[in-house]
This record gives sequence, structure tokens and C-alpha cells, in this order.
Amino acid sequence: MLKNFPSDFRYVLGLQEASVVGMADGFAQATRNPAVAVLHTAAGTGNGMGNIISAFLNKSPLIIIAGQQTRQMLLGDPYLTNREATKLPEPWVKWSYQPARAEDVPAALVRAIAMASMPPAGPVFLSIPLDDWATETDAVPTPRTVSTRTAPDPDQLSSYAAQILSAKKLALVLGEEVDKSLGWAAAVKLAELLKVPVFVAPLSERAVFPEDHPLFRGSLPIARGALSTALEAYDLALVVGAEVWRYYPWDGGPVSPPGLKILQVTNDPHDAGSALVGDSMLSDARLALERLYEVLHMSVPPVSPIKTSKATSPEATPARSILKNHTALMTASEAFSAVALLRREGDLLVQESASNVGDLLNAWPIVQQESYFTSASGGLGWGGPAAVGIALAQRNRTVILAIGDGSLHYSVQSIYTAVQQKAKLIILVPRNEEYAILKEFAVFEDTPNCREYTQHEIDDFIRWRH
Repeated sequence: MLKNFPSDFRYVLGLQEASVVGMADGFAQATRNPAVAVLHTAAGTGNGMGNIISAFLNKSPLIIIAGQQTRQMLLGDPYLTNREATKLPEPWVKWSYQPARAEDVPAALVRAIAMASMPPAGPVFLSIPLDDWATETDAVPTPRTVSTRTAPDPDQLSSYAAQILSAKKLALVLGEEVDKSLGWAAAVKLAELLKVPVFVAPLSERAVFPEDHPLFRGSLPIARGALSTALEAYDLALVVGAEVWRYYPWDGGPVSPPGLKILQVTNDPHDAGSALVGDSMLSDARLALERLYEVLHMSVPPVSPIKTSKATSPEATPARSILKNHTALMTASEAFSAVALLRREGDLLVQESASNVGDLLNAWPIVQQESYFTSASGGLGWGGPAAVGIALAQRNRTVILAIGDGSLHYSVQSIYTAVQQKAKLIILVPRNEEYAILKEFAVFEDTPNCREYTQHEIDDFIRWRH
């Protein structure tokens, strides 16, 4: 494949397949364009599977090419044959294919780019035998373009607008598709028009609304009972760009409280079909927000502009005194607060620090779209390489990676690529020297024989869960 490599392509070396997929995922998200990840055959695909799953759930447009043994040898299952090559990644890619002929490889690549790009975006997988690269062919496919946005159905949009106007108490719940569609401004306009509280959908991998805005109410809980309780004061929830709902721990209770109607907007038919309650409309998040505003602003009385809050002066924050006077070991919250004082406008935050993410986000409110990234899968080993990929895509900005001391080891090979490529990356590792989130869940599950916890540790976990 590397013979006569085209001069207009950039080749970035990674030392392990999980790191390669994670870097490509971050690069694709930061550029909003498909990226190509090339894996070794057989076991190499297996090494990359964890981050292939993350890329699928992140809805990142990747073309994953895995090597395959030479076609003339496949019948005898030689060393490094990828047996049934398309089956291993199949549940976690949009399309998995090994071309029947070498001459089909170019057309397969064109199809792969189209499928990875169309909503919902996601990875595709091609298994390409070694000798296919040396085959000459005149069958050069014609480049093509595809639409990457879906407009809302006009009739359903009108129905949604009518229900919003008749609601007594409305909640606006925003998910990751708002950020990916560059929909922050549209979300702010609609929220301010309706003067409604704005929540982040549970476990969103992106920030979705300026977190210093007076209407911002933070993230919804990640468990069924607590989430239902959080919405019991409302009679209508407009959920844009998110699942209904993404849960983590089991916590009994209804999916939604009695009397609450849910209206969902998503570009993913799977997320629409899997919603346990409510009505669903397929649409790009920004288009839906913009068109709802167009329909509603004629029917809603004009209001005075809402003033956004101003950030507290760094000199007045507790973290400033920590930097000057603190002599004991910092807590995670103190460390994140201190680092947040040094952030510059335009800095990007990537996090895989599961046991203290609440402290991180409290210290580091997100106020710009496309400036916060984490994984939708919950699988460790994504954050390190993804941060490298984002840094390679956004060379004029600094990327700060907050990653747990356990998570760091999953894809530590990505640091090699960051150094070789001179990535503008700062890695912050809060070191607690334990599998903290597992121990915290031991409290939640009332696990026998777990060590005694302080009330502070228990309170921290309860705040994280709610």
C-alpha cells in the first residue's frame, strides 16, 4: 500500500491499532471529515476493536482498512489470515466488506467514504488482500458527493411547534448532535425565545450549550429513577440531538414521570427507534432548532435579551489561593480548578477521567462549541489517542487531555505519535493510585467486603450519579 504513496496524503504512524483508531477518530471529529485508519491483519483488527466500538458510538466518519493475506494463499489459511474478515467488526461498523476482485477496491473506497459520511456518520471496514494493491485497472470510479444533513418533516415540525406553544412548563434537553451540527447559536436563540431551562442529555460526549448562560441547568442524571425525578416538574421535554435516554447504572423507576410528553429530534433512525417513550422526528439538530425558531418566533411575545453571566476573576477564585499557598496534596477538584485558571480562549479539552469527571466539568465550564470531547462508549483507551488526533487536526490550538492514571495505560503508545508529530498537547493525569470508579460503584451496589468509605467519598459519588 505504501508503494507510490500519493503526495497529497498524510501518513501518520501509530504503534498499536487501538491508538491508530482512536487518533483517526479524534482527527475526524475535529475536522468534521472522514479519516482513514489502516490496521494490521487478523489480530491487529482485534487490537483495534475497542476503539472501533467507540468510533461507532461516537458516530465518527472513519474508513478502516485492514490488511488481508495474499489472495492466492487464502484457501489454505496461511499465517496472519483474517478468517471471515468482515464478521469481527460487523456489529460496530456501518458497512463491512472484502472486495470480491482487486479491480473493485477503488469503487469500494468510494462507497466507504459515502457511507461513513452520511447521517448518522460512523466507521466502515474494508478488508483488502495484500496483492490487490499491485493490480492494475482502468476501472477508476467517478468521485461523488452525498448529503450529510437531514431536514425535518414540515408536518411533524408544525406538530412539534403546536405542542411547544401549548405546554405549561417546557424543558429543552440537548445532546451531542447539537455540537456536531454547529448548532449552539440556534439552541441559544430558541431557548431565549421560549425562556426555558436547558439541560444536557445524560452522558453526552460533547458540550451542547454555553455553560455560563443563565438558562443552563447542567446535565440530567444517568439513571432512570433519578432522571425521571429531575423532570417531574415539566409537562413537555423537547430532546434535540440525543437518545431517550442513555443510562449507566440500573436505578428503578419510570422512563419519564407521569404527565411528561417527550418530543425527540435525532438524525439517527436507531436512536429514534430505540426510544422507550415519546415521539421522534429525524432531522439534523441545527436545522430543526433553526426551523422551530422560524415557526415559533411569530407566536411568542418578544422578550428582553438575556444577559449571560461573566466569569469570575481568577484572582477571586479559591484555585488562585491554591496556586499561591497550597502545600498539601491537591484533591482532583483543586487540581482541575488550578489548571482551569491557565486555560486560554480556544483551548480544547479532552477527558477520560471517569472517577472525577464531575470535578473537572465543575472547574472547567465549556463556553465554546466544539471545544470538549469524550467518548460515547465509556470504553477506556480512547481519550489518549483521540487527543493526539484532535491536536493533529487543530495545530493552531492547544489540547488539554485530562486522563486517569489507569486510563493512560490503555493506549500509552499514542504518546509516541504525539512526540513525533510535535502535537500541541498537554496531558494532565490525576493520580489516585486506585480503581476509584469501581470502588465507588461498590458503595452504590452495597458490595460486601469493600473497604469503609468516608462520607465525603460517598457524597462525591452521589453527586456524580445525579
